[in-house]
Amino acid sequence: MVYWLIGIAAALVLALALWCLAVRPRQGQTGWVALDGERYAHRGLYDLSAGRPENSMSAFRAAAEAGFGAELDVHRMADGSLAVVHDGDLTRVCGKSAQIEDLRREDLADYPLLGSGEAIPLLEQVLPLFEAAKTPLIIELKAARGNAAALTDAVMARLEGWKGTYCLESFHPGVLIRLRKRWPAVLRGQLSQRFGRGDRTGHGRLADWAMTHLLVCALGRPDFVAYNYKDKDEPSLRLMRRLYGVHEVYWTVRDRQTMLELESQGGTVIFEGFVPEAPTRTPPEGQRG
Repeated sequence: MVYWLIGIAAALVLALALWCLAVRPRQGQTGWVALDGERYAHRGLYDLSAGRPENSMSAFRAAAEAGFGAELDVHRMADGSLAVVHDGDLTRVCGKSAQIEDLRREDLADYPLLGSGEAIPLLEQVLPLFEAAKTPLIIELKAARGNAAALTDAVMARLEGWKGTYCLESFHPGVLIRLRKRWPAVLRGQLSQRFGRGDRTGHGRLADWAMTHLLVCALGRPDFVAYNYKDKDEPSLRLMRRLYGVHEVYWTVRDRQTMLELESQGGTVIFEGFVPEAPTRTPPEGQRG
């Protein structure tokens, strides 16, 4: 009986040690100081009632002019162009059924955003706005059809020589693995949330569980975790916070009180649906890829 209990205790200790190792982020990247303390407009400072659709040039221009950073989404198109749009299926945002990965840049004129006169922008069109404003970007890479490496390579090629401040994030661990191997100096973040309540990874229950509990961090060693703020008490995120002091980004915050509460706890906030005060500090010189 005693040996049985010892065996159980040893197994539990081993499991705890493996858990701690699996969720260990990378630590000590100094570039985070250029991104912390900022507020990030989700898909730009969009307001459809004012004629600014999400992920549009007008929304990004409004964010930059107001002194905010922005979060944006990038897909790799059939010709290698980098489209800034959230959905892979354009039905919701353009009212026409098409997959962005199947289109070329010349096709974008046929897909206006949310009934506006604006087309889906390219990453190369958005970047100058934030370089001029000296406000940072959180760039989410939307991998699809096994293109995580190709997408990452294309984004990094586009960012080469850009003098703005940025970090990259993705739900897909393949993006972080690619960054870890080829661009270790670039700040990288693991996106996640509590999967299984309706939202799923699309790769089965085991993947849902591993993503929820951030076990994929063992592969990409992120500098930060971007998590749905409603799920911020998930055990693995709490462990990363207490054991490693991981940098935390929270999405998507839709009221001022929640924003202030999360910021008071050390979190960085991606917001939408209201306009907070812009940060007053001047960020350091931007990180360069």
